[in-house]
Amino acid sequence: MACGLLKLGVFCFVVYLLWPYNVLELKYRNPRTTSLIELRREEALRHGHKFDPQMTWKNLDDISPALVHAIVLAEDDRFYEHHGFDGQQIAIAFQRNWRQKRYVYGGSTITQQLARTLYLRPRKSIVRKLKEAVMTVYLEATLSKRRILELYLNVAEWGPGIYGAEAASQYYFWKPASQLNPDEAVALASILPSPRRWGPFSERAFMAKRRTQLLERMQKAGYAPIPEYVPTDEPMPFAPYLNPPPDWNTLSEPEHAPASAPDADTPRQ
Repeated sequence: MACGLLKLGVFCFVVYLLWPYNVLELKYRNPRTTSLIELRREEALRHGHKFDPQMTWKNLDDISPALVHAIVLAEDDRFYEHHGFDGQQIAIAFQRNWRQKRYVYGGSTITQQLARTLYLRPRKSIVRKLKEAVMTVYLEATLSKRRILELYLNVAEWGPGIYGAEAASQYYFWKPASQLNPDEAVALASILPSPRRWGPFSERAFMAKRRTQLLERMQKAGYAPIPEYVPTDEPMPFAPYLNPPPDWNTLSEPEHAPASAPDADTPRQ
């Protein structure tokens, strides 16, 4: 009897967490907005600023494979192996946060980040973490890995008012996402942990190192050609801005800026 009541209670709690969200429709319909976009809209309205989000939907086949591979390597290199949670990254993050005596690193997978972006607000609470966990399980059980990745690439924030790979590619490189080369893909992937603070053209040492190490991982995995020339310390040549954002190089370096691009031993945000 008690066991039956416990199961019923757990079922009702899960239904309560998922009730406002129709994950099943994501199999057939692309979202027009996200919880993150609506949060940015509220913030802009509160400060009296104009908010005109740029987001153009593209199927996964219409996004450069170089960008797809760069995102997976940078954000969740075991994406195709886990079922929504990366236990190894969570353990690494816990150890580093324990040493820092505060929450500095995370171990979020692409699926967890998608759940947050689509449905949740950034406020930290036990209920929010439970919702994220339940929705991560639901997303993994309902959608294919390909669809999860396609959704993420189309709703991820890539700068102030810039959402999705197509908008980011057009804004920063004046070209469709399908035409991004490995260098450009790496530049975009490198800023995802904090796209409103970091820029793909930043010459700050820690950002240059992130790009270099991620490109090396791309080359090692066979996703980018290995150059025949000897690398130099000169910054990679990039196209000029169409609509220049703030000067990224004048922004302060994060207190806990990563020393390298994410790898198997580096936890994600």
